[in-house]
Amino acid sequence: MKQMYPKKGRVILHVDMNSFYASVEMAYDPALKGKPLAIAGNVEERRGIIVTCSYEARRFGVKTTMPLWEARKLCPQLIVIKPNFERYRAASMGMFQLLKQYSEMVEPVSIDEGYIDITDSYELGSPLFIAESIQKRILEQLDLPCSIGIAPNKFLAKMASDMKKPLGITVLRKRDIPQVLWPLEVKEMHGVGQKTAEKVKSLGVHTIGDLAKANEVQLKALLGINGLRLKDRANGIDTRAVDPFSASEFKSVGNSTTLPKDVANQRELFEVLNRLAFKVSSRLKAKEVLGTSLGITIRYKNRSTTNRSKKLENPIVKQEDIFEEAKGLFGKHWTGDSVRLLGITAHDLVEQEHAVKQLDLFSFEEDAKKEPLVQTLEQLKGKYGPSIIQQASKGAAKDSSKSHSIGTDTSFNKDFLQSFGDKKDK
Repeated sequence: MKQMYPKKGRVILHVDMNSFYASVEMAYDPALKGKPLAIAGNVEERRGIIVTCSYEARRFGVKTTMPLWEARKLCPQLIVIKPNFERYRAASMGMFQLLKQYSEMVEPVSIDEGYIDITDSYELGSPLFIAESIQKRILEQLDLPCSIGIAPNKFLAKMASDMKKPLGITVLRKRDIPQVLWPLEVKEMHGVGQKTAEKVKSLGVHTIGDLAKANEVQLKALLGINGLRLKDRANGIDTRAVDPFSASEFKSVGNSTTLPKDVANQRELFEVLNRLAFKVSSRLKAKEVLGTSLGITIRYKNRSTTNRSKKLENPIVKQEDIFEEAKGLFGKHWTGDSVRLLGITAHDLVEQEHAVKQLDLFSFEEDAKKEPLVQTLEQLKGKYGPSIIQQASKGAAKDSSKSHSIGTDTSFNKDFLQSFGDKKDK
């Protein structure tokens, strides 16, 4: 199989879970399959926001971030479920552990997507075979659909994974760029938001092809160094490596959200902060780091912005800890005026294995045991044995000639979702 891999370049996959939260709920409760389903906060209130929805719901025009009242108007039979974040984190862990059976070069990007460099995994089969194997195993063992992009770099792999959903596999080579990417509108390019797309229109840039051929001086004047980076991407140039240890390069991890309307209700603002805390916590855990400082951003309806941060006594990673610290900062610095945007950022990151509490060097491990995911894994190990995750990769290491049977002995499957049966909330 080695001849099917480049001699100098890389082979990178981008694995993107399809409608992740909704798919996890369907895996837990098969009765939901084939039905219009949405995950939303404030299920009992009309002003709740759709977090994600099934493809069946999307056919009615239901979209992420849409107000719940509008979604129900478009789809009266819509089934709405509150988020079960512990269940989603468990499913994410299962997915990433499966990816690591194909290569140690796995870089999580978020709770439901990641890159995997399979350049040195040729003994397991061709790139397409490996992608098909990953997709099949995630579907069979976790009952979750995913789309996969295969390309020589991270940017192209990401673009490829977005081309066929759900359950698509797309190969995107550099020679395909003029025919496949360049005709697309520039706003469809990964890394280009709506505001950037509007800005580059002033340079006559409407498609990715226009961006690939744009004047570098004008791009830099308009967008700074990011303009040149985007032009490189449009030409298929991306030298970033898949780095499992990339978290050490990040000084901060944060998330912010613009509210659909100006909000002055403290309870609603706390709910937003709690959702942001979950996102920050998920990213910290994916990168296996903790924050030693925490900051918040408050933007008011008049566009004035307040940024405040504090040094923490102990490193944090849990959602509830991040929320409590953010809530404290917010309560101290909020003026009481209507808020348009909120953000939480964890600063001064430290790797998990190096994190210790200042007052008790031995309590970090004890705290970790309280983490729901750790408890779940311990339960699974008790039920299926201590080699629940590693079994398949060990088998492959013993005999690489049996590459086509990788993962057949893995016990980690969708049964893990039953661990959260008492937490289901429709």
